Amino acid sequence: MSSDSPQRSGAGGPEPELEVLTFGRSGVDIYPLQVGVGLEDVESFGKYLGGTTANVAVAAARLGRRTAIITGVGDDPFGRFVRKALRELHVDDRFVVVNSEYATPVTFCEIFPPDDFPLWFYRKPTAPDLQIRPADIDFDAVRDTRLMWISTTGLSEEPSRESHFAVLEARARREFTVLDLDYRPMFWASPAEATVQVQRVLPHVTVAVGNREECEVAVGETDPERAADALLDAGVELAIVKQGPRGVLAKTRTERIESPPIAIRPLNGLGAGDSFGGSLCHGLLAGWPLARVLQHANAAGAIVASRLECSTAMPTEAEIETLLAGGDPNAGLPDSMAVHVEPAGR
Repeated sequence: MSSDSPQRSGAGGPEPELEVLTFGRSGVDIYPLQVGVGLEDVESFGKYLGGTTANVAVAAARLGRRTAIITGVGDDPFGRFVRKALRELHVDDRFVVVNSEYATPVTFCEIFPPDDFPLWFYRKPTAPDLQIRPADIDFDAVRDTRLMWISTTGLSEEPSRESHFAVLEARARREFTVLDLDYRPMFWASPAEATVQVQRVLPHVTVAVGNREECEVAVGETDPERAADALLDAGVELAIVKQGPRGVLAKTRTERIESPPIAIRPLNGLGAGDSFGGSLCHGLLAGWPLARVLQHANAAGAIVASRLECSTAMPTEAEIETLLAGGDPNAGLPDSMAVHVEPAGR
């Protein structure tokens, strides 16, 4: 079977190799079902699995990859919801730690298309996913998984920071050790503090991905070319810089690819980057040429941006191919849940 079609075990068969293991944030997203109004005026909400590393895991699983997550949840109904949602979305939850001291975090958003989606994080004084200790981690799984995905947020406080460095030590720069530069200022005392920790991590990862603002925190550069070069100089083998409406730039030491954006009318831009990440995992594991990896990841992100939800909106391979072929991947979805996509040039 080709690497484009990952195998799954049959009943009673051996467990196949874990392909994607993410480590970091999970929780509950509370999204308004009314668009274009502030939270104070919202009358009804939807409840969804959330958290960037949870979303990346779901996105990769949606594309057929055998996926698990290391994270923490509270010993509460929302924690039970997170674990149930992970399983329903085909993400293995065996590495989820249940914390009896801190509550499962909740995140609210406001939706003001096309480009304003404020987030309100309820994670004080801390969140269970930031309380993961090295003793909680299955390091055999860390070493054996084909692709490990971590996020900058996990470096923001202890004991999570120590655990992330322990994971990177166990990985020993194995191929496809990925750092999502995901920088959320509310989790840090200052950008400078985040810079220190990211620069400690970069020599231990093989892939780094982030937008221009996140690259500025990581390596002090917002220019995509200079940012990618600085990430390579810091030790990564593949640097991916998201440029918003200008698309995505990816560089290795021998290759440079710029992938144009896919024009869509956004409904909720939250989760688009996580969908990009899950598709990136899929393409890297499939061994595709870098141009194809980026094209599919751009399409995956565009599809989620055209939908209300995040985790449950992650696209299938067929939906991605539909968009790339000029079709509408949202055909058949209720109008309240998605914008019907009209790709550029159609």
